[in-house]
Amino acid sequence: MSTLAWKKRAIAAAIGAMTVTAAGSAGAAGFAIGTQNASGLGLANSGQAAAAEDASTIWYNPAGLTNLPGRQVVGALNVINTSVKFQNNGSTTPTGAISTAGNGGDAGGWAPPLSAYLSWQINPQLWLGLGFGSPFGLATEWDDGWVGQYHGIKSEVVTFNINPTIAWKVNETVSLGFGINAQYLDAELTSRTFTPLGSPLGEIKADDWAWGWNIGAMFNLSPATRIGISYRSELKYNLQGDVTFSQVPTALTALFPNSGVSADIKLPAMASIALSQQIDRWQILADFTYTWWDSIQNLSIYRTNGTGLSNTPLNFENSWRVGVGANYQINNEWKLRFGTAYDTTPVQDAFRTPRLPDADRIWLAVGAQWRFSKQGALDFGYAHEFVDDASSNLPSVDPAPVAGFPNTPKGALRGTYKANVNIFGVQLKYSF
Repeated sequence: MSTLAWKKRAIAAAIGAMTVTAAGSAGAAGFAIGTQNASGLGLANSGQAAAAEDASTIWYNPAGLTNLPGRQVVGALNVINTSVKFQNNGSTTPTGAISTAGNGGDAGGWAPPLSAYLSWQINPQLWLGLGFGSPFGLATEWDDGWVGQYHGIKSEVVTFNINPTIAWKVNETVSLGFGINAQYLDAELTSRTFTPLGSPLGEIKADDWAWGWNIGAMFNLSPATRIGISYRSELKYNLQGDVTFSQVPTALTALFPNSGVSADIKLPAMASIALSQQIDRWQILADFTYTWWDSIQNLSIYRTNGTGLSNTPLNFENSWRVGVGANYQINNEWKLRFGTAYDTTPVQDAFRTPRLPDADRIWLAVGAQWRFSKQGALDFGYAHEFVDDASSNLPSVDPAPVAGFPNTPKGALRGTYKANVNIFGVQLKYSF
């Protein structure tokens, strides 16, 4: 490994250790992590582009910084628990026989993504901010030897995003915000490859940094009514890493060499429009968010010599979510939160893989805020996601193989995925 590559891996490892960030099984449609604070979790993240309640607005709408006087620091922990199970219904082995292998157990698990934000008012018109978080993540791990082992066993994606921002209060009605994003992605994929002599285990690890940007605008239509609009750009990665094979039959060693690998992926752009309406002690929040997941059509992995290693057709479609929530101010110390949302998946039924067995979902959420001093507040939130049952009908071989890539039989994977998600969040806010 070159000195530059070694330094890159060392920096990435240091970031991972510092933030204690792990991949979650999305927590939102696709493999986006749907919550980037805990103050919004109890609202099912509804209306966050207009909420501007704390410094986490850096992620949702940087223009919202102009609602925060002075300086503020926010730290949030959201613990995501996902359950994903498969029920076999006529899957086959790569040779075409009905498979008697197991269903793979529960491929979900626990993940504790962290986020942190700092806002700083420079003068009456100008604010600076800095955000850290994990906007995308995925972790599914099926039992080795399960019925779908040739389609996927372990899939893990971890991201870490650094987001410096600036906001300008144009006048009492209009504010604008802009941010730069440096985002790191680390991926690990494992599966078995069928041969008549045995089934080698392949493990792919790759990572990269990408650059993007985000913009936002806030319109204070009246003291009680606010509209927020935000947009986050696409991020383009050229992942570089290695593939290693184990348990390779001696006669097939030459067919399964370890090597470097590369893959290109574009994480999607997203846009949101949101409303905040104050009615006495109630604050009503709502949003419509659209994500351009069609930036991901295939997962094509190449060896460094240019030959194709594997190709998985994904054919993601664009997705959307709509959410509505409410805050109720009990007194100066306590605030209650309620929310619900409907989140659509980018995954089409015909291309659903065990690496991302995603489906449409409904959020139900509750939360509370305790303001323990003039400067500090503690937020708690909980959300449950009711995920639709999702079908699997993957063929043994791709009916439209891509030239240059192997089309090894994997066995037809037929059945149903059942999943649900629970998210627990806590957040500390301190103004100074």
